[in-house]
This record gives sequence, structure tokens and C-alpha cells, in this order.
Amino acid sequence: MTGFPRAFAYVGPPDLLARAGRHTLGRAVRTPAELTAWLAESPPDERTAPFTYVVDLTGVLRLAPRRSEHVACAGGADVLAAGEICFADESTGHWAVSEISNLSTGYCPGLDSWSATATALDHAQLPRPDAFTHAFLFRRCPTCGQVNLVKDDDLTCAACDSPLPAEWNLTAPRRPHP
Repeated sequence: MTGFPRAFAYVGPPDLLARAGRHTLGRAVRTPAELTAWLAESPPDERTAPFTYVVDLTGVLRLAPRRSEHVACAGGADVLAAGEICFADESTGHWAVSEISNLSTGYCPGLDSWSATATALDHAQLPRPDAFTHAFLFRRCPTCGQVNLVKDDDLTCAACDSPLPAEWNLTAPRRPHP
């Protein structure tokens, strides 16, 4: 898949990456029928709960149970997008995306990952919202290296109170914590 600003590398705990190996937990969903089959394998009370998703480097949507790590869903590989996704059964008997986010503290994708997410959902012919229904900002502190989930637009590091950059910066090298 081309035209996307970047792939997102895993930035979470190294032990989770080591456990993810190269076995991809995430089930590829390329059609509405594949989604229906995957959801049929889920317990009925969990079908409308949030699931873990990634968009792999080929632009394919991959799904895993919510309590799965994104890095396991992706088999340890870089991704074009990651977050949580919910589906609703439309009156026509088909599933549609009802909620979707970029909430992944392992990949910390930027808001620009929506383009890859939207394209993957469109290729899978899954009705979707026009944007993330829940969007999250992530920044790495240039002083202490802590990854921050930005809340209320407060660009202050939760660990050391240093200012955080205005732009996404998770490609910046980690610094050891003080």
C-alpha cells in the first residue's frame, strides 16, 4: 500500500514484542463475509464489544480479541494503524463499524493513521464513520523518554513535568528514565 505518511513501529514493552514473535494473532478481514465468520466465532455477548485491530503493512485489517496486545495482533511487525474497533449489526444483517479509535499504547499511532484505517475498511467493504470516533494523541517526552497519552490538550509530561512537543514524535529515540 502506498501513499501513507508512515508505518508505526512498536514502542511498547520489549517483553511483549519478544512474546509476539512472528506469529500473527490477528485475523485478516478483507470482506464482510470474513468479518461475519470471525464474529461468529466470538461469544455472542462480545460481538459488539471493542476488539483490537491493526492495519498491516499491506493495508489489510487484522482483528484480535480486545484483551490481545496490538503487537501480537500484528505478529511483532510495524503497522499502518492500530487501535480499538466496535461493530454493530445493521438491520440488514450486515456488520458496520460503530466506534473506532487509534488507542494503542504499544504503537502510539498518530491521527494521520486514519487514512490507512479508512482505506482498509473501504477495501473490506465495511461501513464506517468518517473519522476516528475516539482520537488519542501520543507524545514521547524529550527529557525523560516517557510515552505520554495527552489529555485535555495538556502537552506536559506526566512523569517529569517537561513540555511535550506539539507534533507526534514516537520515532525519537528512547532515553532512560531518571
